[in-house]
Amino acid sequence: MAASSPLANQLLIAMPGLRDPTFARGVTFLCQHGEDGAMGIMINRLSEYRLGDVLAQMNLHSELPEVIEAPVLIGGPVQPERGFVLHTPGGAWESSFAISGEISVTTSRDILVAMAAGNGPRRAIIALGYSGWSPGQLEQELVDNHWLTAPANEALLFDTPLDERWQAAADLVGVNLSRLASHAGHA
Repeated sequence: MAASSPLANQLLIAMPGLRDPTFARGVTFLCQHGEDGAMGIMINRLSEYRLGDVLAQMNLHSELPEVIEAPVLIGGPVQPERGFVLHTPGGAWESSFAISGEISVTTSRDILVAMAAGNGPRRAIIALGYSGWSPGQLEQELVDNHWLTAPANEALLFDTPLDERWQAAADLVGVNLSRLASHAGHA
């Protein structure tokens, strides 16, 4: 299934004036956007968990240190008990949604079983919860200057350190966030 709108496969970068502590200085990868609303995964909020903790909760085990110690992110405030894996192509997982030719999101257990065994996708982000917007809500937040958008890329998603992703995402569209005012003006 292809991305649902031009906003899918984009990054939402919190503007400096966004005061909601859940999203302040946040970067969210938009998985879906359409007439039913929008859904995304925050990609720069570290949770207190490691993948080994999540696997143990699911009665799965791994002997691989890189799997056990892999960070788990806070994907957003909605359904924080539910896991999401953003990943590069490869594998035939039970419930995957192709966001683009480079990125998919999977919510099924089978991807974690494969990851525990060292047979998962080449690159992945594990997150608990997601960020959601009702129909028209995200569009209004964009008009209200809460978010800057930028095209997502694999390097930012998988290589950029978490604490650098906010500015690095803005750099993709040539914006220095420290130079922006915290309020919007509308002519």
